[in-house]
Amino acid sequence: MTDNELLQEILAVTQSLKTDVSSLKTDVQSLKTDVQSLKTDVSSLKTDVQSLKTDMKFVKTDVQQLKSDMQDTKHRITSLELTLENETNRNIRLIAEGHLDLSRKLDQALVVENQKEMLLIRVNTLENEMRKLKEQMVTTS
Repeated sequence: MTDNELLQEILAVTQSLKTDVSSLKTDVQSLKTDVQSLKTDVSSLKTDVQSLKTDMKFVKTDVQQLKSDMQDTKHRITSLELTLENETNRNIRLIAEGHLDLSRKLDQALVVENQKEMLLIRVNTLENEMRKLKEQMVTTS
């Protein structure tokens, strides 16, 4: 091989290497763009995750408050049930017993009142009969 041929061969290899290097540069640039896009996506995901963490803290706080409110409500309901059972129901029973006694007394009073009315009617009738008898006696005498 001559020097010229050797130089031609080296030139061809160099040209091929330049083409390969240029192709590699393009590929590296594409990779850089893809990596930058991934970095942007990861940054966006980090922001979203941070936002979710903040939201979860609020949700946890709200759930804790709801649990506390629910516990308070359960306590109040239990207290109301005990009040109903121990006081209100007992008082209603006492009032009902009192009304039953009043009803009995009213029935007794009505019986006496009915007897009194009957006696008044009888006295009235007897007085009328007496008056008539007196008038007859006066007219006959």
